[in-house]
Amino acid sequence: MRSRIIVPFLVLGSLGAFALSSFTTGTSPKPEAATTATDTLSRWKAPAWADTLKSPFPYEPLTIQQGEELYNLYCASCHGETGYGDGAAGRSLGATPANFHSNPVKSQSDGVLFWKLSTGRGNMPAFKEAFGDEQRWQLVAYLRKLANSN
Repeated sequence: MRSRIIVPFLVLGSLGAFALSSFTTGTSPKPEAATTATDTLSRWKAPAWADTLKSPFPYEPLTIQQGEELYNLYCASCHGETGYGDGAAGRSLGATPANFHSNPVKSQSDGVLFWKLSTGRGNMPAFKEAFGDEQRWQLVAYLRKLANSN
């Protein structure tokens, strides 16, 4: 009788461990290995008017801190804690998430980053409905700080 109770738990535990290991294993890409993200970025063009978008909020410490909190909650799982596109969830998507340290990302205007955060594409969710303008600009401010670190 006892084995009838234990066996299903063992089977479920094994399946859960297998699923989790397939989600979290794999090698992390090195910062320079994010060529897939570069290729993807070159194909994801924002409309020309996105370059004209400017943040109405100052990039001050509080803005950046709030952007960091949002990033850690909503972005790090795919883009990685340090922004190299090496998050565990991102590795499972089939396309490498953007590496915020790469020149193609750094060279984009704040308005383009804001537009991309707002509209999303493919596995990248559109945050326009989830976050207000201020929150999306906070994320852009933090991405700029993150891109210039390490």
